[in-house]
Amino acid sequence: MSKIVFDIETIGVEFDDLSEEVQKYVLKDAEDEKKVKEAKEKLGLSPLTGEVVAICLINPETDRGRTYFQAPDKDIKPFIEDGIEYQALTEKEILEKFWQEIKNYNQFITFNGRKFDCPFIMLRSGALKVRPSRNLIPYRYSDQEHIDLLDQLTFYDAFRKFSLDFYCKSFSLEAGKMKGMSGDKVQDYFKKGKYLEIARYCSLDVKATAELFERWEKYIRI
Repeated sequence: MSKIVFDIETIGVEFDDLSEEVQKYVLKDAEDEKKVKEAKEKLGLSPLTGEVVAICLINPETDRGRTYFQAPDKDIKPFIEDGIEYQALTEKEILEKFWQEIKNYNQFITFNGRKFDCPFIMLRSGALKVRPSRNLIPYRYSDQEHIDLLDQLTFYDAFRKFSLDFYCKSFSLEAGKMKGMSGDKVQDYFKKGKYLEIARYCSLDVKATAELFERWEKYIRI
């Protein structure tokens, strides 16, 4: 069965660019300055106030793949690094490439994709009028089409959830994180024009997910 592992990186829109009505809605539960700051920092977690800045897809059987990323004010030519082909595109083009790629695989693997990556991609595609090529959220309790490793490793919320990095370290996997980089820094990196750093970070997350999938499939899956 052909498999593909994927992950996305997202950022939020500028708060001041939102309409007054939307701003009020975003801040409706913010009781103090700390809550206001937190609400603004979470804009990238919703496809209605955020956007996709990178998507990486890797075939776990070949360890090769592609990372599509935004680089709006830079001319970055396509290149290949560690088996990953990098290409700078607009968000709409990124989503179009994603749907073209994923339709060629029978099974896709994510980490928390059911609750974040998949609905985010589908709703952003709707916002940008990009037609999906398949259903990213099939029946939850089947691992035939979509394997969400966070579902599998918590046995569908029976156990506490941990981060991808925590699971990789707990299983003594070789997958590593980019030094000094984490998901909550993507917004700042994007503002500073560190587009390649975001793209590489996304690729490392997918490689880590692929390695975690291999461990789950060989030693945990029944």
